[in-house]
Amino acid sequence: MANHQATKKDVRKSRKRRLHNRYYGKTTRNAVRALRALTDAEQYKEKLPSVISMVDKLAKRGIIHKNKAANLKSKLMKKAQQLSQAVHHAS
Repeated sequence: MANHQATKKDVRKSRKRRLHNRYYGKTTRNAVRALRALTDAEQYKEKLPSVISMVDKLAKRGIIHKNKAANLKSKLMKKAQQLSQAVHHAS
């Protein structure tokens, strides 16, 4: 590493950014995992918008790729459909 003030500052900034991105990435992954574990259609539909919002924010900030965000959202929506159809078939 070069011994310049700007380089040292850049290292500090990138460390801080990395920790920030890791926090939001992990929080969102945990939210997605918790959402996937739900089996009640009503609870799932209630929590889905907030999780999708979290995924969109990660993609907007460049923490995850926009296509990964789209794939995640697609799979979550697909499960929402399956849960709602299961409720309709059960009744």
